[in-house]
Amino acid sequence: MPETAIAFEGSQSSSTAMIDETVSTQRSEDEELRALMDNDWVKTSDQQNPAALDLASQIIRDNIYCTLSTCSPDSWPWASPVFFTYDSALNFYWSSAIAAQHSQNIYLNQGRVAITIYGTQAGEGKGKGVYLSGLAQELDPVQVDTVMQSLFKRAGGAPPRRTRDDYLGASPRRIYGFQPQAAWVTGERLALGNQLIDIKVQLALASLIATTNA
Repeated sequence: MPETAIAFEGSQSSSTAMIDETVSTQRSEDEELRALMDNDWVKTSDQQNPAALDLASQIIRDNIYCTLSTCSPDSWPWASPVFFTYDSALNFYWSSAIAAQHSQNIYLNQGRVAITIYGTQAGEGKGKGVYLSGLAQELDPVQVDTVMQSLFKRAGGAPPRRTRDDYLGASPRRIYGFQPQAAWVTGERLALGNQLIDIKVQLALASLIATTNA
């Protein structure tokens, strides 16, 4: 009988521990949910997460177009698809007409832009993207040759018969550069009642640069 009682007491203690663990887990999940809600569904605790960094790097490598978002000084937004290349410091480059709306917005709104990069073939709810914010400007003439060749190489095929003069002086086109100041990637969708909430994972920019160069 004493042995039975002792066994019963051990089982009760184990059950209590399991309940406490479940309650603790639920409390932790609730706290994480509240933190995400309070932070506009942006997760900041996984900035060095290797899987998130790998995903973002792969998206950048695999896509040659991005959506460039700009805003006029009087707050009219504008979004443009642009073909891009990038360097080892994760600066992004594209060529556009000076008179294009997005180019004018860059000149007139202190270069403040945002970029998204994503594939367009994913099914609903399956898409993944990279989000970047930072500053853009017309490229320094000394960089034009190098970046022009990078654009041609990424485009593939025979390079067009252009020289640096096609992006300088009286030419209607320029090459622009973008330096990101912050980066995010699409996270796992979060179930909330009958809804699925899209979240973003903020990334450590230096780690994203290192991963993309790996």
